[in-house]
Amino acid sequence: FFQLDLQWVQVLSEGWATPLAGFMRETEYLQCLHFGCLMKGNVENQTIPIVLPCTTADKERLHSCSIIALCYRKKLVALLKHTEFYEHRKQERCARIFGITDSAHPHIKMILESGDWLIGGDLEVVEKIHWNDGLDEFRLTPNELRHRFRSMKADAVFAFQLRNPIHNGHSLLMQTTRQYLIEKGFHNPVLLLHPLGGWTKEDDVPLNVRMAQHQAFLNEDLDDRLDRSRTVLAIFPSPMSYAGPTEVQWHAKARMCTGATFYIVGRDPAGLPNPSDKSKDLYDPTHGSKVLTMAPGLNQLQILPFKVAAYNRRSKTMAFYDPTKHDEFDFISGTRMRKIARSGEQPPDGFMVPAGWRVLADYYQSLAKESGDAVKN
Repeated sequence: FFQLDLQWVQVLSEGWATPLAGFMRETEYLQCLHFGCLMKGNVENQTIPIVLPCTTADKERLHSCSIIALCYRKKLVALLKHTEFYEHRKQERCARIFGITDSAHPHIKMILESGDWLIGGDLEVVEKIHWNDGLDEFRLTPNELRHRFRSMKADAVFAFQLRNPIHNGHSLLMQTTRQYLIEKGFHNPVLLLHPLGGWTKEDDVPLNVRMAQHQAFLNEDLDDRLDRSRTVLAIFPSPMSYAGPTEVQWHAKARMCTGATFYIVGRDPAGLPNPSDKSKDLYDPTHGSKVLTMAPGLNQLQILPFKVAAYNRRSKTMAFYDPTKHDEFDFISGTRMRKIARSGEQPPDGFMVPAGWRVLADYYQSLAKESGDAVKN
């Protein structure tokens, strides 16, 4: 039982994947794989399989058990009841979810290396999942978030999913969204700032660093751009799949469980470069937002497409890109941002709140130092 499996246990036990009551049985898996939905009375959007792989040896050992104990680091965390074993056809799963079967894709690699069987069943956790990493206070369940929004007297909740550090372009988007909702007649729109907290690929910024950066952005921004009194920073426990428009539906559906009624979607959500040609995106960057507006089972969620923001050299601010003034704009890529942070240089004025940049720079400079020390040794 691996860390990834425990993250899915947390997702299931806290109600993020309602109406799923446990790891998918074969019928649910086939509905997810072929329809992107669960047929449980209503059509429930569910585009990402939530499954528990096991080896042939485990299947032979456990197939006659009606209850299976799930342990992580020798500690009992949950029971799986009324179990069902079925074949894990990995190539088919990857082809349908990702559109490719290339093992250079980080999540596909994990799937191809996992067990040849899947176990479905009803899940019963022993206690709420805790990671004891100093961040558990931010791991609010859907019910806890609904309660928080009620206590804040929110009349609209808009969710922003991210797995990268926040820069001023993001804050511009969130500010603009709040203003849009006020103009629509809402009096107290609340932002759910909801970074993904499960597994991410190796070169992504770790969760603890991202959370420190987000907190610095919220608490030390003198202009209070995100309006900290009307923002809830919480962690979404799901692992990342990097499955583009297929995965972005899962991200949106899960936020509906919190009572969110508006969802901000960006350029190339849940995407990454094509593993066989890094110069190209694996998925069309515009398809995530287009798919969300058409996806079955998400009609209660209003999709707010991401406007492209870039650094305006003239105003020295992050601004929405104007193609008629192309020469004024500088698109600062993640690669370039990492290079600036590693070198100890400062980004252009107005790119990121200084306190947030310091967190990021400290992290990348520590990596550079570790890399240098490793070379010396």
